[in-house]
Amino acid sequence: MATEETKKTPVKRPRKAAAPAQVQRLRIKVRAYEHKVLDTSVRQIMDTALRYDAKIAGPIPLPTEIKKYTVNRSTFVYKDAREQFEMRIHKRLIDILDPAPKVIEALTNLSLPSGVTIDVKMV
Repeated sequence: MATEETKKTPVKRPRKAAAPAQVQRLRIKVRAYEHKVLDTSVRQIMDTALRYDAKIAGPIPLPTEIKKYTVNRSTFVYKDAREQFEMRIHKRLIDILDPAPKVIEALTNLSLPSGVTIDVKMV
Protein backbone atom coordinates (compact mmCIF):
# COMPACT_ATOMS: atom_id res chain seq x y z
CA MET A 1 0.00 0.00 0.00
CA ALA A 2 1.05 3.58 -0.53
CA THR A 3 2.61 5.42 2.32
CA GLU A 4 2.62 9.14 2.80
CA GLU A 5 6.14 9.42 1.43
CA THR A 6 5.26 7.87 -1.93
CA LYS A 7 2.09 9.91 -2.44
CA LYS A 8 2.62 12.70 -4.90
CA THR A 9 1.19 16.09 -4.28
CA PRO A 10 -0.20 17.96 -7.26
CA VAL A 11 2.19 20.51 -8.70
CA LYS A 12 0.81 24.00 -8.95
CA ARG A 13 1.81 25.57 -12.21
CA PRO A 14 1.77 29.31 -12.64
CA ARG A 15 -1.04 30.52 -14.84
CA LYS A 16 -0.17 31.92 -18.19
CA ALA A 17 -0.60 35.65 -18.47
CA ALA A 18 -3.29 36.80 -20.84
CA ALA A 19 -1.88 37.31 -24.31
CA PRO A 20 -1.66 40.95 -25.35
CA ALA A 21 -4.22 42.10 -27.86
CA GLN A 22 -3.25 41.20 -31.40
CA VAL A 23 -2.15 44.13 -33.48
CA GLN A 24 -4.01 44.11 -36.77
CA ARG A 25 -1.84 44.79 -39.73
CA LEU A 26 -2.45 45.31 -43.38
CA ARG A 27 0.20 43.39 -45.31
CA ILE A 28 0.78 44.74 -48.80
CA LYS A 29 2.93 42.74 -51.20
CA VAL A 30 3.91 44.68 -54.33
CA ARG A 31 5.44 43.02 -57.43
CA ALA A 32 6.72 44.39 -60.73
CA TYR A 33 9.11 43.56 -63.55
CA GLU A 34 10.88 46.94 -63.40
CA HIS A 35 12.38 48.06 -60.12
CA LYS A 36 12.03 51.79 -60.84
CA VAL A 37 8.30 51.51 -61.41
CA LEU A 38 8.05 49.37 -58.29
CA ASP A 39 9.88 51.90 -56.13
CA THR A 40 7.72 54.80 -57.30
CA SER A 41 4.52 52.87 -56.61
CA VAL A 42 5.78 51.83 -53.14
CA ARG A 43 6.62 55.47 -52.41
CA GLN A 44 3.11 56.44 -53.53
CA ILE A 45 1.55 53.82 -51.20
CA MET A 46 3.67 55.00 -48.28
CA ASP A 47 2.79 58.67 -48.89
CA THR A 48 -0.94 57.95 -48.83
CA ALA A 49 -0.60 55.90 -45.65
CA LEU A 50 1.49 58.57 -43.93
CA ARG A 51 -1.03 61.23 -44.96
CA TYR A 52 -3.53 59.53 -42.62
CA ASP A 53 -0.96 59.09 -39.78
CA ALA A 54 -0.64 55.33 -40.13
CA LYS A 55 2.32 53.44 -38.69
CA ILE A 56 4.32 51.76 -41.42
CA ALA A 57 6.88 48.95 -41.35
CA GLY A 58 8.82 48.72 -44.56
CA PRO A 59 9.28 48.68 -47.46
CA ILE A 60 11.08 45.39 -47.02
CA PRO A 61 12.78 44.17 -50.20
CA LEU A 62 12.04 40.51 -50.82
CA PRO A 63 14.27 38.27 -52.96
CA THR A 64 14.03 38.87 -56.69
CA GLU A 65 12.38 35.96 -58.46
CA ILE A 66 14.29 35.04 -61.63
CA LYS A 67 12.68 32.84 -64.26
CA LYS A 68 15.05 31.59 -66.96
CA TYR A 69 14.01 30.15 -70.29
CA THR A 70 16.28 28.41 -72.81
CA VAL A 71 15.11 28.26 -76.42
CA ASN A 72 16.67 26.67 -79.52
CA ARG A 73 17.66 29.27 -82.11
CA SER A 74 16.72 27.03 -84.98
CA THR A 75 14.93 23.76 -85.45
CA PHE A 76 16.24 20.26 -85.88
CA VAL A 77 19.96 20.47 -86.76
CA TYR A 78 21.62 23.18 -84.67
CA LYS A 79 21.12 21.83 -81.16
CA ASP A 80 24.07 23.79 -79.72
CA ALA A 81 22.74 27.17 -80.84
CA ARG A 82 20.48 28.33 -78.03
CA GLU A 83 19.23 31.58 -76.58
CA GLN A 84 18.54 32.23 -72.93
CA PHE A 85 15.95 34.68 -71.66
CA GLU A 86 15.10 35.67 -68.12
CA MET A 87 12.31 37.50 -66.36
CA ARG A 88 13.05 39.25 -63.09
CA ILE A 89 10.18 39.87 -60.69
CA HIS A 90 11.04 42.42 -58.02
CA LYS A 91 9.04 42.35 -54.77
CA ARG A 92 8.50 44.65 -51.80
CA LEU A 93 6.56 44.14 -48.56
CA ILE A 94 4.84 46.92 -46.61
CA ASP A 95 3.06 46.47 -43.28
CA ILE A 96 0.58 49.05 -42.04
CA LEU A 97 -0.05 48.62 -38.30
CA ASP A 98 -3.59 49.19 -36.99
CA PRO A 99 -4.99 50.69 -40.21
CA ALA A 100 -7.89 53.10 -39.89
CA PRO A 101 -10.83 52.76 -42.30
CA LYS A 102 -9.76 56.01 -44.01
CA VAL A 103 -6.34 54.50 -44.79
CA ILE A 104 -7.87 51.39 -46.32
CA GLU A 105 -10.27 53.49 -48.40
CA ALA A 106 -7.46 55.74 -49.63
CA LEU A 107 -5.36 52.72 -50.63
CA THR A 108 -8.20 51.14 -52.59
CA ASN A 109 -8.73 54.37 -54.55
CA LEU A 110 -5.02 54.62 -55.38
CA SER A 111 -4.17 54.39 -59.07
CA LEU A 112 -0.84 52.69 -59.75
CA PRO A 113 1.02 52.29 -63.05
CA SER A 114 0.45 49.25 -65.20
CA GLY A 115 2.76 46.31 -64.59
CA VAL A 116 2.49 46.59 -60.80
CA THR A 117 0.48 43.93 -58.98
CA ILE A 118 -0.62 44.25 -55.37
CA ASP A 119 -1.69 41.61 -52.86
CA VAL A 120 -3.39 42.94 -49.72
CA LYS A 121 -4.04 40.79 -46.65
CA MET A 122 -5.23 41.47 -43.13
CA VAL A 123 -2.92 39.61 -40.75
